[in-house]
Amino acid sequence: MTSSVEQQVRVFQDRFSQVVDEVSKVIVGNREVISNVLTCLLVRGHVLLEGIPGVGKTKLVQTLSDATDLGFSRIQFTPDLMPGDIIGSNVVRETEDGKKSFEFQRGPVFTNILLADEINRATPKTQSALLEAMQENSVSAGGSTHKLDQPFFVLATQNPIEMEGTYPLPEAQMDRFLYKLRLDFPEASDLLTIVERTTQQDDLTASHVLGKTEILEMRETARAVPVAQPVMQYAIAITLATHPESSEGHELAKKYVRFGASPRGVQSLILGAKVNALLNDRFYVSANDIKAVALPALRHRVLINFEAEAEKVDPDHILEEIVRVVELPKS
Repeated sequence: MTSSVEQQVRVFQDRFSQVVDEVSKVIVGNREVISNVLTCLLVRGHVLLEGIPGVGKTKLVQTLSDATDLGFSRIQFTPDLMPGDIIGSNVVRETEDGKKSFEFQRGPVFTNILLADEINRATPKTQSALLEAMQENSVSAGGSTHKLDQPFFVLATQNPIEMEGTYPLPEAQMDRFLYKLRLDFPEASDLLTIVERTTQQDDLTASHVLGKTEILEMRETARAVPVAQPVMQYAIAITLATHPESSEGHELAKKYVRFGASPRGVQSLILGAKVNALLNDRFYVSANDIKAVALPALRHRVLINFEAEAEKVDPDHILEEIVRVVELPKS
């Protein structure tokens, strides 16, 4: 690497570590989850965060907003929430001379970090209101299109599907998320630290360590990481192995999978791998970077069938086996 590239990588790593360290002051454990959330922010992706109530999903997003000094909005998804409550709506304004006109009243989606809290408690119609914002970074209402400020990052939380009062996310919306991350129940030692921190007189809060300008610069650095064609072919091979109808499909996929990962899955593998490469002192993507991000990038894109559900076969198990057997690119 040239000195200028080395400097870019070093700056990226320092800034990344500052944010993760600051968030970790409030969020106990789950450092890998924090890193993956920040990765999605830096490659213009979105995150679906799953876990049972009380494990800190909402707190993680709020803390990330505090540490990055970005605009923040929270939407509590409920069965009676309407699309207009998210994107906004046209309202009638009357001037002093009695003239009336429509004016677009912006909804909470117009922010930098949007927390869609318990997204699977709203109806599919309301869930789909986020589709255009997540994919196009814009909102259409009343015949007009309104651009969203950058960076725009959606972090949706959900409880496991089997819990009462939830609506499974449509496949089209699941595919819009770059990563699906899971927050597990904390270990006994972490649970003790959580109790100590949250039952004292003063609440811990994160300080601003990164601004909008630095985040946009980090985005450009991440996108600039080159990827050799053999590594791209490796990412494609992993994706094709999840397809039961493909000649390259893995045996587990043919037995347990209804639909494999979409082309967005390959994009997610490549983008996540670019950040992983930078964090490992490299300005190029290796096959190991692809392997490192395979689970969060693809687990929500592999739709299992009834047989898999009956035998309690998890998409993670299928993906782990695929990553194990798919051959690395020739050097």
